[in-house]
Amino acid sequence: MKRILLDTNAYTALMLGNDEILNFLSVSEIIYISIFVMAELLAGFKGGEKESDNCKIFETFLKKPGVKILNGTKETAQVFAFIKNSLKKKGLPIPINDVWIASHTIESGSILISCDKHFDSVDGLRLIKFLNLHK
Repeated sequence: MKRILLDTNAYTALMLGNDEILNFLSVSEIIYISIFVMAELLAGFKGGEKESDNCKIFETFLKKPGVKILNGTKETAQVFAFIKNSLKKKGLPIPINDVWIASHTIESGSILISCDKHFDSVDGLRLIKFLNLHK
């Protein structure tokens, strides 16, 4: 597995000590963090009691070798439009941020690590799904 993208819940589980996710990271060449995952994490930090500590830990994580931030591009928007339309036709909408995260995963040729079942509805998405990311 060369490229993975961590969903918000996977990053959180990793920080709580999930060994399975750590094992996936250890064999990956690139670990992507979507700007949309980053926004969800920062919003969560902002609402918590340990905002400063969590931000420092996250900044340290982002500086690790192989970790890259994915920003939105025209291609991201095109993949987003395809996914959103496909899900609408199926009658299976998912949260809008997750459409963006799926778009980044497909665009980057990555495998998404998440525990969200609704990602199963996204055509073409490679997914490693954990039912319980917290250990």
